[in-house]
Amino acid sequence: MQDLDATFSALADPTRRAIVARLATGSATVNELAEPFDISLPAISRHLKVLENAGLLSREVEAQKRRCRLRPEALKGAEDWIEKTRSFWNERFDVLETLLDETRNKRMGK
Repeated sequence: MQDLDATFSALADPTRRAIVARLATGSATVNELAEPFDISLPAISRHLKVLENAGLLSREVEAQKRRCRLRPEALKGAEDWIEKTRSFWNERFDVLETLLDETRNKRMGK
């Protein structure tokens, strides 16, 4: 559960979600990731550290640059939790729909 908490906490920030979305298209350097944002390079580095601590990205030194890569397998726990929760609520909504249909039919005398 701690991994799941770290994943959702890391993804709670819109800048970090944008970074993850960018990395989903391929690896990038820190400078490339920072380019579309109007924040400092140290602020981007802090965002990357949060994502790295959550296991969502890895960083490699490539010559003088640091290249970041998404670790999509780290999203598996969140994906599984979301799917389980979706299934639970879909079942509950199906039961509610049946109950509402029955109530509606009783009121109409069917």
